[in-house]
Amino acid sequence: MSSLNGIIDDLTSGKWINPSNNKPVSIPIKKIEISKSLDGLEYDFINETHNSEKILIVSDEYTHDALGLRVFNNLNGKSDVSEFIWKKPHCSEEGVNEIQRASKDYNSIIAIGSGTINDSVKYASFLDKKKYSVFATTPMNAYTTPTASVYFNSYKKSIHTHAATGVYFDLSVLSGCPQRLTAAAFADVICRTTAQVDWLLSNILLKTPYDETPYILLGLYEEEMVANAKKIADGNLDSLALLTKISAIMGLGTFFTGTTHSGSMAEHGISHYIDMFFKDKHPGTSHGEQVGIATLSVSKIQNGILNSKTPPIFHSTIIPDEEIKNKLGIEMVNNVKMQMKNKIFDNKKTDELNTYLEKNWLTFTEPLKKVMLPFEKIWSAMDDCGAKKTPNEADMDLDLYNDALKYGRFIRDRYTILDFADDSDQLEKYID
Repeated sequence: MSSLNGIIDDLTSGKWINPSNNKPVSIPIKKIEISKSLDGLEYDFINETHNSEKILIVSDEYTHDALGLRVFNNLNGKSDVSEFIWKKPHCSEEGVNEIQRASKDYNSIIAIGSGTINDSVKYASFLDKKKYSVFATTPMNAYTTPTASVYFNSYKKSIHTHAATGVYFDLSVLSGCPQRLTAAAFADVICRTTAQVDWLLSNILLKTPYDETPYILLGLYEEEMVANAKKIADGNLDSLALLTKISAIMGLGTFFTGTTHSGSMAEHGISHYIDMFFKDKHPGTSHGEQVGIATLSVSKIQNGILNSKTPPIFHSTIIPDEEIKNKLGIEMVNNVKMQMKNKIFDNKKTDELNTYLEKNWLTFTEPLKKVMLPFEKIWSAMDDCGAKKTPNEADMDLDLYNDALKYGRFIRDRYTILDFADDSDQLEKYID
């Protein structure tokens, strides 16, 4: 076991005791390994988790050169292994079908790569009831989640699939990935603060479930990771191990809570909007880059509202049907109404909320502010890590991004600060 794994070894062995309820916590992933180098150790890990299985290694042209060829060579002759180098990877229904066809004669699949490769293999192996493991090429959080983001007829869906059997992080490989991807991974986990505030806000106002388990674990390393943002950007392996560990824990949040809410709230809704509705004006930004930019936008709103000494005044929820038709398409109107049905505040609820907040505003904001990082601290850390912080830095159409802030609340059923701000006529002042 690697000393860089930290608390993760206790999670994979089922030894960690959750201090919030004094119960042991276990996860379905059998092995997670973070090491400065795994070169020559691949067979030991795969033999432990995929013994006597016929294995297909899936990579693309880039990840094959970065790691796939090495993994294949170190397994070939010891395991029953072949490789498939995917020429045009795309995480869509069609792309997943392509992986299914390629792997039809194999028992297990090993993914070499990040978002597209990992999610496609994850979903394909889930559909075919096959085991899969992954060797990471970036320090992102999607490797340890049981969910996959897949396009169906241009509509991006987050699908609950299954867990990887093994997840392997070779820091010598991760340190060589484009700095832009490392910065995006950093941006995709510093959203802990905005997601936790939103999820707790929803719990307080709508009595939706809330579980602090992932935040207890993330809290072991987050402050140190933020303090080492510059070293992460410079490729320091020990600092990169912090980011990788945080990413792995962030991905595991779904196992602890049964939902992705712990790391995916308003900031991810904005990113989904960008992917769904920017179309030919999409600037080619990655998921993590979009989440990072959105995290700063959401943090500014959260800090601005929750640090106010006086409560906002709410009105009943308004769904702008005509604007939705014009901006999102007429086919989205019914979907928006379905997503919004459980978070609409009518006149009665609004009057009750205004009365409550007038009497209890400081008590209401106290637990939210306790888990909220200052906007300036997030900005500084992302700057140190070299992450994109604004739509302009990402060559993103500012009008379209402002639409994402304004209409992002309507495409998901999760109650967030965007709902809170819009229903109290505060959202517009945070839109450039």
